[in-house]
Amino acid sequence: MTQMQTVTRQDFDAVMVPNYNPAAVIPVRGQGSRVWDQDNREYIDLAGGIAVSALGHCNPAMVQALQAQSERLWHLSNVMTNEPAIRLAQKLVAATFADRVYFCNSGAEANEAAFKLARRYASDHFGPEKHEIISFQQAFHGRTLFTVSVGGQPKYTEGFGPVPGGLHHALYNDLDSLSEVISDRTCAVVMEPMQGEGGIVPATPEFIRGVRELCDQHNALLIFDEVQTGMGRTGHLYAYEAYGVKPDILSSAKGLGGGFPVGAMLTTEKVAASFVVGTHGSTYGGNPLACAVAEAVLEQVNTPTLLSGVQARNEQLRAGLEAIAAETGAFREVRGMGLLMGAEVAEPFAGQARAFLNAALDAGVMVLVAGLNVVRFAPALNIPEADLDLGLQRFAEGVKKVVGQASAAA
Repeated sequence: MTQMQTVTRQDFDAVMVPNYNPAAVIPVRGQGSRVWDQDNREYIDLAGGIAVSALGHCNPAMVQALQAQSERLWHLSNVMTNEPAIRLAQKLVAATFADRVYFCNSGAEANEAAFKLARRYASDHFGPEKHEIISFQQAFHGRTLFTVSVGGQPKYTEGFGPVPGGLHHALYNDLDSLSEVISDRTCAVVMEPMQGEGGIVPATPEFIRGVRELCDQHNALLIFDEVQTGMGRTGHLYAYEAYGVKPDILSSAKGLGGGFPVGAMLTTEKVAASFVVGTHGSTYGGNPLACAVAEAVLEQVNTPTLLSGVQARNEQLRAGLEAIAAETGAFREVRGMGLLMGAEVAEPFAGQARAFLNAALDAGVMVLVAGLNVVRFAPALNIPEADLDLGLQRFAEGVKKVVGQASAAA
């Protein structure tokens, strides 16, 4: 076996395309909700790889599933099917509103498939003029040209025009705004049940019900992007269950593979029928390795014990963040669902969410941001209560450092 050479953060800048600006530390090992860097320094992981590591790092059942499948079969392409893909699809259908599943490799691919299917379905049933897609301002649906254009954040499309046409954006949690743009030309409305990149903003129950009603009135499909909120993240297998509103299409990824790349589009038999043979595909989609791991994730997540545990940890995380906010004055609001939470910075710290992220890392805890003003938390769904407490303690240390520096500079 070739000996691994030592690499540094500076090597990243020398060889990688500069679209990322990662932290100075390089993690090399993880177990559960703890991570160690090249210097063997420990961190509590409250970031979860951006809501990906649903069961933490190196979960034993996931490791076993990957190892076992790696000794059987890796790849065939979709000229043939495979047993793990069929089993995973059966379990997703049994657990959700869906009748049919399409597998791919990421959330962006799942959304791309969802948007294409919506347009194809509308063309089949109503004609090509019914092609418009509506999403919401501050939404995020992926980084492909199509998905980033459907998303409602212009900063992500700057310099990549012209963007695809037939796309409109309404205000989130505002039915009047949606009513102004939806029409019989609308083939689909796509929404996150809780906006993630847009600042951890849950939809109100009235809004989600109203969106469903408007879609039905205009024969438009309702697409739920549950790439971030799915796979137990909100305390339900998928967030739509919390609202009692079923979509026509749902996209899933991130937590579905728990760290192994996999995505899925779930839909009904009626809608799926428009994707006839040859209309869409993915070379690696539904590969045996990914589906074996995802099956292991689903079996552990979709249990009453784990899902109720998410709700209990939500209370612990929320209480901890609210206590930090009260003590330091750094945050004006704590919000979210399950273990996808956000702390919005107070006015004196406007635009400085990343300062809290950096200070937290220095204190030994990994967190995220959601825009310029929200610190985001997405720990493993099974994070031990002691690890969550320690992570909050370390986060408080980082917050106090930022607040102290601001006071000294004033």
